[in-house]
Amino acid sequence: MDYLDSLVSIFSDFVNPRKRVFLGYLALSILIAFVWLLIARRNSMGQALGRIFDRKIFFSGSSKADYKVFVINQIIAMIISPMLLTQIAIATALFFALHEQGFISKGVFEDTNAGLVVALFSAAIFIVDDFTKYLLHRWMHRWPSLWAIHKVHHSATTLTPVTVYRVHPLEGVLFGLRSAIAQGAVLSIFVFLFGDTVDLYTVVGVNVLVFVFHVTGSNLRHSHIGIRYWPWLEHILISPAQHQLHHSIARRHYDKNFGVALAVWDWLFGSLGLSEEDESLEFGLEPGEKGYETGLKGLYLGPLQEIARIAKRRVSAPLKR
Repeated sequence: MDYLDSLVSIFSDFVNPRKRVFLGYLALSILIAFVWLLIARRNSMGQALGRIFDRKIFFSGSSKADYKVFVINQIIAMIISPMLLTQIAIATALFFALHEQGFISKGVFEDTNAGLVVALFSAAIFIVDDFTKYLLHRWMHRWPSLWAIHKVHHSATTLTPVTVYRVHPLEGVLFGLRSAIAQGAVLSIFVFLFGDTVDLYTVVGVNVLVFVFHVTGSNLRHSHIGIRYWPWLEHILISPAQHQLHHSIARRHYDKNFGVALAVWDWLFGSLGLSEEDESLEFGLEPGEKGYETGLKGLYLGPLQEIARIAKRRVSAPLKR
C-alpha cells in the first residue's frame, strides 16, 4: 500500500487544482487552443486537432526527457520538502519580529471591512508572489552560477505543459524558498495589521487570481500554440506567445519576458518583448551549450559540474590591485 500511495503521490499534481497541470486546467487550455486555431488561424477542425496533438511535439526526445524529469523531481521533492523552510515558519518568525518594532501597533487596521481586507490580501499575495518570481527568474539569467542551473529548463527543444517541471532540483529549492519567504512575509504583515479578518478569495481552494490565470490558459505558455494578445494587453499580461519568445534562441529575444503572469514587471524594467506575427521560433540552447536536451546525466549533473568550474575559476583568478 505504501508503494501504491507513493506512486499516486508522484502524479497527484494532475488532480490538484493548486497545480498548473491540474487536468481541468489542461482541458481548458486545449479548448482555448482549439477555438483560437479555428477562429484566429482559420484552421479546419481536423487541422486544429492535428496541430494541438502533434505527435512530433509530444513524443520528441526533449519531451520524453521532460516526462522522466517530472517523475524524478516529484520523488526528490517528496524527500526534501520536509527539510525546507515553510511559509508558516517564516510568517510566524516575521510576525513576532514585527512586535519588536515601535512605529506601528499590532491590529491598527483590525476594524477595516472584512471584504476589503480579503480583497487586499488576495491581490497582495498574488502580486508579491508574481514579482518575486520575476526577480528570481531574471537573476537566473544574469548570474552564471544560477544560469548553470536554469539552463536545464531552457534546454527543452519542444515545449509541452510538462516542461514547467523541467527544472534542476536546485532551482526547485530556490523557487520553493522564494515562495515561502514572499507569501510568508505578506501573511505576517497582514495578520499583524488586520488581525483575524485576513483570508483569501478562493476558488477550489486556490487564490481567485491564480485560478483565473490557470483557467485562461497558463499551460499554453509551455506549448507550441503561440496565442498572442493585443499589444496593449501584452504590456500587462504575459501571453503564451510571449513566453515562447522567451524560450527562443534568437539573439534579439534574449533577456525578454521574465514575467510569469504579469508583464508589467518586464515593461517597468525594460525586458518586455511583444509577440510577433507568424513567428517561427527555435527553442533550446546555443550550439556551445548542447548536451542537456535528452540525457538525464547531463540534466542533473551538468549544472553541478559547471558550477564547480565557475567556482574554480574564481578561486584561481588573480587578485586585482
